[in-house]
Amino acid sequence: MRLIRSGLGSRLQRSYMVSYLLIFLVPLIVITIFIYQSAVNSLRTEIEQSNVNQLNQVRMTIDGRMTELRDIAIRMSYDNSLTRYMVKHPYYSSEAIRRLDQYRANSAIVDDLLLYFHNDSVIYSSDGLSGLNVVFGKTYKFTGWDQQAIRRDLNEIKYPMTRPAEEVSVNSRQSSMLVHMVPIKPTDAYPYATVVYLINESRLTGMMDSVLSDFKGNSYIFDNNGHVLTTNNHDTPPTPLELGTLSGLTSGIHNMELNGKQQSVVAVESQENGWTYVTTMPSDQFFSRIFHVQTLIVLIFALVALAGIPVALMLARRQYGPLRDLVEFAQSRGGITSSSGKASAQPLNNEWAWIRQTLLDYRDRVGLQEPYVRHQCLLMLMKHGQPDDAETARLIDDLGLRGARKRYFVMIVSGDTLIARRPESSLEQSNVELLDETLSAYLTLPDILSEVQLESLSAQVYGVEYSSSNRLALAVCWQPQEDDNIANGMTDIVEAVRDIVFNHYGIRPNVGVGNGYEQLEAINQSFIEAATAMEYRVSGDDASVIYFNQLHDDDARQGSGQYWISNESLLKLSQSLKQGNIQVASHMIHVITTGVHSESLPLPLMRCILFDLLNTVLRAATDAGLLGSLRDMPQLSAFETAEELEGRLQQLAVRICACAEHKQETEQVSLMDQVVAHVHQQYCDYALSLEAISQQFSISSSYLSRTFKDKTGQTFSQYIWQLRRDEVIRQITETDDPLKDIIVRVGYLDTANFIRKFKKEMGCTPGQYRKLHHGSEGEDHLQVRNSIS
Repeated sequence: MRLIRSGLGSRLQRSYMVSYLLIFLVPLIVITIFIYQSAVNSLRTEIEQSNVNQLNQVRMTIDGRMTELRDIAIRMSYDNSLTRYMVKHPYYSSEAIRRLDQYRANSAIVDDLLLYFHNDSVIYSSDGLSGLNVVFGKTYKFTGWDQQAIRRDLNEIKYPMTRPAEEVSVNSRQSSMLVHMVPIKPTDAYPYATVVYLINESRLTGMMDSVLSDFKGNSYIFDNNGHVLTTNNHDTPPTPLELGTLSGLTSGIHNMELNGKQQSVVAVESQENGWTYVTTMPSDQFFSRIFHVQTLIVLIFALVALAGIPVALMLARRQYGPLRDLVEFAQSRGGITSSSGKASAQPLNNEWAWIRQTLLDYRDRVGLQEPYVRHQCLLMLMKHGQPDDAETARLIDDLGLRGARKRYFVMIVSGDTLIARRPESSLEQSNVELLDETLSAYLTLPDILSEVQLESLSAQVYGVEYSSSNRLALAVCWQPQEDDNIANGMTDIVEAVRDIVFNHYGIRPNVGVGNGYEQLEAINQSFIEAATAMEYRVSGDDASVIYFNQLHDDDARQGSGQYWISNESLLKLSQSLKQGNIQVASHMIHVITTGVHSESLPLPLMRCILFDLLNTVLRAATDAGLLGSLRDMPQLSAFETAEELEGRLQQLAVRICACAEHKQETEQVSLMDQVVAHVHQQYCDYALSLEAISQQFSISSSYLSRTFKDKTGQTFSQYIWQLRRDEVIRQITETDDPLKDIIVRVGYLDTANFIRKFKKEMGCTPGQYRKLHHGSEGEDHLQVRNSIS
């Protein structure tokens, strides 16, 4: 059953979808809130600025009316009809009364206009002359302005003054009125009279309402002393303390709490008379004006969410596909093992744990495969040089082999006589025993030299098996110090490796050493040179260590003519052709022909010298099985210039290297076919092992393990287990033999261990399997075996 259909899978898929929804909704909500706040703040600023503009218009309107009253007082002070003499004259007094009525009619906010001359007992109005006590005792009766205060104010004011609105009894009717008094002359330091304007409060509040239109808050006018001149409340009035706070506000927009509610307060100060105009508006009323913006944003959010949620869910399902496959892959691996290689004691309760444990398991496996990867990369560099594939080049870089000021060279160690020369080997031993001991010794050499760190020499050595023969190539990467001699450093490393071998086998091995290079890609040159040096040792003397750069010195000591091609170059060319390394072979052909051509020799001598090169290439062609090259020899030998011979030999070298590489691959495939056939014949032998087969076929165990897996796709132990398991299944379903006898017959002496392993893989014990499948037809059994395989 698919894991995704289980409860665990549904939970993971739900979590995955919720994650996509959050990825979609969280930014959407944040953006919506940001847009909403921006719109609200913008609209709030616009409304508050509108209130400021309206309040400024109220200020200019009322200031204009108060300026009109001051102008009326000024005109009255220069009106000859309103002098103290004229108003008291029996004949001209009526004209004075008429003039007062005209002045009163000039202002739309004045209810009554009075003229009082200082230290007089009477006061003049448009209705005529009246006693001061009569006007302010009967006609206009103030609750907070008594007769004494009235007389004092009328006689002593030197500047325009306005009394706050208060309740006044006007001819027995209650009315809220303001008193505005202007001394005349207004600009005179010693005024002689006072003009009194009686203004109904409703006239000022009406002017404010007409300008503020649909305003739902409160509005106030404060004088320059902070006293409230008039109020216009459309909402709960503030407390006296809060009112005092409002009187001290500067011009601008303020946010404050009044009556337990947040208020938006606008204040404007008049430059004409020092009055302060204030409006307050509750924030809830303010936000009610932006309800349409909120509704619009909510609708847009709902539409985007309704359209985006299905898309997010669809993307979540689509993107969950690879994760689902990974979960199923993790489950298909069976029991998850820990990094220590042991099975988990407790089952993993969710897919994330499955995936995490599987990735950790494969990370450990990758770590175990790193030496194998390094082995393959170094082997490829030795045989083919710089890879063309960018991914392979990146993989080589990731192995950490490159570095500043590092040098590289290859040394080849021979394991032919590691045991044959050991002291404990006796002459009475047979040849077969000596061969077995020799092979057994070499089987452990690749493990000993697989990776060696020489800290004192700042060198790292990696063993690479490059053939089935007892030859081990050691790729050396070291970083010499500034004062180190390169040749001495290479010698110290070679001797340190030989000492390691000596500590294990009691004898120092034969070694061929190539030149050192500064580029990792040139390690194929050093490999061919090391192989050439080893070949030279075999065909020459018995020196234990041969350095490739010493071969040229040997030629010089032999007194060879300066025009002849050195054995060093010919051996390196021959070895590169034998190894199938076209890069080194092509390079050596070019170097040799260019060197001969640069000597400017006579044509007969040049041809004689180049015949050494031709013979070397033809010998390699014969070894590679290119017999047709010998038939083409007349055409190859009929050259007139070194360049002409080089072109022909380059073409032949390509064919030789291709044949050599194909021959190596064929031999390897043929050898593995023999090994696999042998395994199928002997898998029931309990003594069958990787080491036994490597001895029988004269190859190293590490080389056999690597090539066997390349051939079958399984390790040696996995392949043997599969053959033995299938044979047990066949016998328990087709025979009635005891289970223990069957297990022993297929090569297992530990029956209990086999049963545990069988149950772990098949889900049941062999006995249970027999009960379920015993007596099945051959065709059914074959299907079972195929499904298990």
